Order: sequence, then structure tokens, then C-alpha cells
Amino acid sequence: MTLRPSLALVTLVAVSAAAQTATTPAPAKKTTTTQTHRRTATTAAKSPAKPATQAATTPAPAAPVMNPADNPPNVPKVEGMPQSLYALRYIDTQIGTGELAKSRQYYTVHYTGWLPDGTKFDSSHDHPGGEPIVFPYGARQVIAGWDTGFEGMRVGGKRRLYIPWQLAYGETGRPPVIPAKADLIFDLELVSQSESLPQQPESPANGSQPNQ
Repeated sequence: MTLRPSLALVTLVAVSAAAQTATTPAPAKKTTTTQTHRRTATTAAKSPAKPATQAATTPAPAAPVMNPADNPPNVPKVEGMPQSLYALRYIDTQIGTGELAKSRQYYTVHYTGWLPDGTKFDSSHDHPGGEPIVFPYGARQVIAGWDTGFEGMRVGGKRRLYIPWQLAYGETGRPPVIPAKADLIFDLELVSQSESLPQQPESPANGSQPNQ
């Protein structure tokens, strides 16, 4: 007599086998380190380079700002930026401790002047007795560079002035000492100032005071 498995037993075995197959994970695909590096290099070669973030965020240079004083009220407005023809430059080499320099005062000053090539052409220290000179500031009795070059100084202060030829002796110069169109360098010391003419020392030799 042949025994046949029951239908229930056959069904149970089939279901058990199917469940084991579904819960068994498939073996992971092995990727070697060499393959990973090769893929990374290939991807980097194909990807276009990204622009630098800094270049995209760099602000454009600011436009020049017009000084409100260049267009005062009741004056016809003009377009454009004012340009400088020449400029007086200076370096304060010693800050004075006295009173602030004032306009329309008599200044007592020590000075030494040089040409741009380094030639010393005059100095109050080389005059007889080494006395400073005295002149009325802002009265146009000296070159323009001197008439404006003491602004902001204090008595006892020292300053180096870089004077363009337009504010010195102009196109003609002062031959034979000052060439035509010569820029000048002066070291100045503001010894004192007074409202009235102080006792004036002996005049500089050969008229070398920096008059216009």
C-alpha cells in the first residue's frame, strides 16, 4: 500500500521553503578600493569645475562720491568730478606743544631748502648768527607754498613741505639758485608767532628769503 502525503503537509512544506527564500539576504556585491577610486576620478574628470564663490561675491569698486561742497546752493550745477592740478604735501616731523598757528600773525621760522636732486640751496642756520627769519603769514610776502604750508601746526613744531613748482617760483624759477619749474623741499620749524612785528634779526644773506 503506497502512502500519499496529505495535502496539508505538502502545502506546509512549500510555504516554509518560500519563507526561507524570502528572508535570506542576497550576497553583497563586492567593490574593490581600486574600482571606487577609479570611479571617483572618472566622475571628477567629467564634472565641470565650479567657479570660485569669492569671485562671485567680490563687490564692484565704489563709484566716486561727490563732495556736497562742490555743488553749493544757488550755484549752477555742473556734471563731473573735480580734478587737482597740483597739491602741497607735508610730513609733521615734530608736533609742537605751543599754541596753534594763526593767520595774519608774524611767524619766526627756521628753515632749510633743497632741490629735488638733493642740493641744499638755502638755510636759516647758515645765515650770519644762525638766526631765524620773520615774515607775516598769509600776506603774500613769501612763496604760496609757505603762505599755506603752516596750517595746523603748533609753535615748536617741525614740518617737511613738498612744494610743487606752481606754489614755489613758477615757470621761471629764481636763477641761478632755483631752476625753472623746480619743485622744492623745505624743513620748517615754527619758533614763535606774534601779532606785532618782533625784533627782526639781520636779513638773510644774498636775499635768499623765499619771496615770490
